[in-house]
Amino acid sequence: MRHFLSLYDFTKEEILEILSLAIKIKKEAKIKNYIPYLQHQSLGMLFEKSSTRTRISFEVGMYQLGGKSLFLSSSDLQLGRGEPTRDSARVMGRMIDMIMIRTFDQKVLDEFAKFSGIPVINGLTDKYHPVQLMADYLTMIEQGKDKNPVVAYVGDGNNIAHSWMMLAGKLGFELRIATPKGHEPWQEIINDAKEISAISGAKIMYTNDPKEAVHKADVVTTDTWLSMGQEDKKNQKIEEFAGYMVDTNMMKLAKSDAIFLHCLPAYRGYEVSEEVLENYANIVFDEAENRLHVQKGIMVWLEEKRCLKS
Repeated sequence: MRHFLSLYDFTKEEILEILSLAIKIKKEAKIKNYIPYLQHQSLGMLFEKSSTRTRISFEVGMYQLGGKSLFLSSSDLQLGRGEPTRDSARVMGRMIDMIMIRTFDQKVLDEFAKFSGIPVINGLTDKYHPVQLMADYLTMIEQGKDKNPVVAYVGDGNNIAHSWMMLAGKLGFELRIATPKGHEPWQEIINDAKEISAISGAKIMYTNDPKEAVHKADVVTTDTWLSMGQEDKKNQKIEEFAGYMVDTNMMKLAKSDAIFLHCLPAYRGYEVSEEVLENYANIVFDEAENRLHVQKGIMVWLEEKRCLKS
C-alpha cells in the first residue's frame, strides 16, 4: 500500500511522475474536461487543525475526479473522545477508499497508515507538509524555475522547511535554509536530508543569515512564523525573527528574474512585506491554486498504484 506521508518515501522519478500527472489533469480541468478517474470513490478528510486551502482543494478535487469527500472533524468523532487511533483507522478503512489527515503529530498519521488498509495522505503535520511542496514545485515548473534552481527559504525551521529539505534532497537542487538561532530545522530531518542528498547530489546549506541565503537565488520562499496555537508568543517571535522579513531590499539580493513563493496564509509586515506579496501575487495565488491540481494527481496516482498491486 502506497501512502503520501513524506517526500522522503518517494524516488525522484515517482515525484516527477506525480507532477506530470498533475499537469495533465490541470490541463484537462482548464478546458472543463473533468475525467472521473475516481468515480464512486470516497475520500475521508480528517481535520484536527483548521484549514482553508487544504479543505477546499481536497473537497473540490475529489468532486472533480468523480468521487465524494467527507469532512471529519476529530471533535465530532469517537477519535476525539478517546477511541484509539488504530481502531478509528480500521473502521474508516472498511468504509472509505482513501483518507487525508491534517493533524499535529506525525505519529497519528503513521499509525493510520499502518492500520487503515487504505492510502493515507498527509495534509499537514508538525513534521512535514508534502502536498504543499508538490504545489510549490509545480509552480516552479510553470515559471521555468525547475532547471538546476537555487532556492532560498527564509524563516522558521518548521514543517515547510523540512519538506523543502526533502524535495531538494530527492530532486538534487541547491537549497539554502536561513533561520534565526534557536529556530533551525530538526536534527533528524537534517540527517535524513544529508543521507538522500548524498545520492542525488543536492546542496543544502544552513545559515542564520538570510542575506547569504537569498544572494543570487532563483526562488525565494518563506512561511508564517506566527503559527496556529502560538499567538501568546507573538511579541517574542517578532523579536527573534527581526531581519527575516522578505521585503523589496531582500528580493534585490536574488537574481533579477527570481520569483517569490509563499504557502499562505501570509501575514504582511511579519514574514513578508505588503509590497513583495503584491508584486508576486499572480505567482503566489497560482501556487495556491496548484494545491487543487497536484492533490488530484496524488490521489489518482495512489489509486493507480493500489490497482496495479491488486
